[in-house]
Amino acid sequence: MPKCNFCQSELTHIVVDLGHQPPSNSFLTKGQLLEPEVYYPLATYVCDNCWLMQVPETKAAKDIFSEQYPYFSSESPGNVSHAKKYVDMIMERFDPRSVLEIGSNDGYMLQWFKENVSIRGIEPSENCAKVAENKSIPTDIDFFGVDYAKDWKVSFDLICGINVLAHQPDINDFVEGLRIALVPDGVITMEFPHLFRTIEGTQFDQIYLEHFSYFSLTTIDKIFRKHGLEIFDVDELPEHGGSLRIYAQHTGQGKHEIENSVYELIPLEEIMGIKELGYYQDFGNRVKLIKHEFMDWIYTTKACGETVVAYGAAAKANTFLNYCGVTPDLIPYIVDRSPHKQGSYCPGSHIPVVGEEIIKTLQPDYVLITAWNLKNEIMKQLEYTRGWKGKFIIAIPELEVF
Repeated sequence: MPKCNFCQSELTHIVVDLGHQPPSNSFLTKGQLLEPEVYYPLATYVCDNCWLMQVPETKAAKDIFSEQYPYFSSESPGNVSHAKKYVDMIMERFDPRSVLEIGSNDGYMLQWFKENVSIRGIEPSENCAKVAENKSIPTDIDFFGVDYAKDWKVSFDLICGINVLAHQPDINDFVEGLRIALVPDGVITMEFPHLFRTIEGTQFDQIYLEHFSYFSLTTIDKIFRKHGLEIFDVDELPEHGGSLRIYAQHTGQGKHEIENSVYELIPLEEIMGIKELGYYQDFGNRVKLIKHEFMDWIYTTKACGETVVAYGAAAKANTFLNYCGVTPDLIPYIVDRSPHKQGSYCPGSHIPVVGEEIIKTLQPDYVLITAWNLKNEIMKQLEYTRGWKGKFIIAIPELEVF
């Protein structure tokens, strides 16, 4: 029986079982299509003690974040813009002199800090870290935790991370490392998809093997408090269908008063059912419904002789495609702007990843937008498909045609 990543209670309540899937970022070469592919169970559990929703570590994090990790944050203009706005806000509000970014990827955020700020990144994926180093951004190729914090022997005014908290198979080691590496009056910020929004929006494609934990403010507050840290403010953000940015400091040592945002959101989560098993069971039922509705639609569409291509070969797309059982005979191509993915094949479904030119050549009847959180931006970019009466479709949180 798996145990909770935080409190070590036995996990007995499955929220949703997405079947066995390959790692969502393990894109394949043409030659690998003829080789065996390893699948892992992708089922989420909720702990009825601390209410952390989680995926047990069936594939080690050190193997997932390999030397050739395919995700480069700088390839998304939205990521870069978001990082720039974050840095501007942080400098105005806290004016840190030393900054550590965890999961710094290719340096897309640290590049915005001014020269008089000491910066350092830590990134386990060697290929991403090398890109950052080429931008003169000092980056350690490593995993963050207690050992790293003790070995480094330097404390930071600001420790930050965007979409890195969910990637930690040992959340206690990670948060304790934050405490050790933070100066007495320093600030921690972490951004992550808000469990409340994930469930309310039936965003099950946020679930994949490298996301070990899914946080409510209620649970992350409990985790931080156990390790001598207190959350003093929280922002609700639109990214990834609804995210939180938490601000934390040493308990009883920081200089920031706890804001109303914290006092208001935790009770709201409880009112909405974050501590009730039925809340999670309803989510699981809605996930199944999305799969059935989408597959009914695509089989009907294909039977009518119409063509469908997908846009966005992100990890969430692979979770969706593999859970639904989509294969190249249903969707022959998936478009992605990343040159690191083009020419490869999606894990599991084996749908080829190509550039945008295929849309202009094939003139499909429908474009499935798997990056539903960016649908407005993508529809504007592909507005030319209206010239042949092309339509757009999203499947989450419900089937919609535009």
